[in-house]
Amino acid sequence: MKKERDIFFTCLMFYTRIPCPKNIDHNPEYLNKATRYFPLIGWIVGSISFLTFYVFSLFLSIEIAVIFAIIASILTTGAFHEDGFADVCDGFGGGWTKEKILLIMKDSAIGAYGAIGVVLLFLLKFKLLSEAVLLFKSEDSTAILFTYLLFISAHSISRLAAISIIFTHEYSRDDATSKSKPIAKKHTWKEVSGAFFFGLLPLIALCFFQYKILFALIPVFITRYFLARHFQKWIGGYTGDCLGATQQVCEVVYYVSLLFLWKFI
Repeated sequence: MKKERDIFFTCLMFYTRIPCPKNIDHNPEYLNKATRYFPLIGWIVGSISFLTFYVFSLFLSIEIAVIFAIIASILTTGAFHEDGFADVCDGFGGGWTKEKILLIMKDSAIGAYGAIGVVLLFLLKFKLLSEAVLLFKSEDSTAILFTYLLFISAHSISRLAAISIIFTHEYSRDDATSKSKPIAKKHTWKEVSGAFFFGLLPLIALCFFQYKILFALIPVFITRYFLARHFQKWIGGYTGDCLGATQQVCEVVYYVSLLFLWKFI
């Protein structure tokens, strides 16, 4: 039990800025096993984002509350995944060989592709999330629960889509000093089953409101498939930045899917 607790806190330390016990470090063995809890981190980030949204929505407009919710999620993770998305935009936008793409992604400076990509990403998140929180129109606690599950399911499903890439593809970088290298080792059924359990549970709960929401998994994992295939084609696998980009893109696709399903099915 103590080991599982330490694995969870290792995951929390690696993927967020939330303070953890002093005895927790980036133990490579625990980082490898921590993949089972990555979607659970989505529950935490989604909960913080929802709480921020709910508090601000009591006094301000939905749109402003959504902006603060997005800011809260960024502060919680330290823009960990957004940074990966920007690096992937720069790397694949400006590189034409594996070596060049990896070199650009390793650069801490943001380029034109990354800046444009992040701006468009946040515009989409803002507009889509603003409309998504209005899907279940009710003034009682049921609507609050629906909105809460909407927030955490978006973060857990997108993280499941991202982390599942490490179960099916190889890590691309040969640099052993890469901070994402420890999570790229072989995984057991515990990592796979844990990731899918924590990744799918909020969505399953959300389906009690509307069963058709379950179909949002299809476009999310289709997106995940094509992203992974693109990474494989150009760099022979994935990097930590690729996982971050996948999480961000799949989160947006999830919101789009919910709105589409709600309107047309």
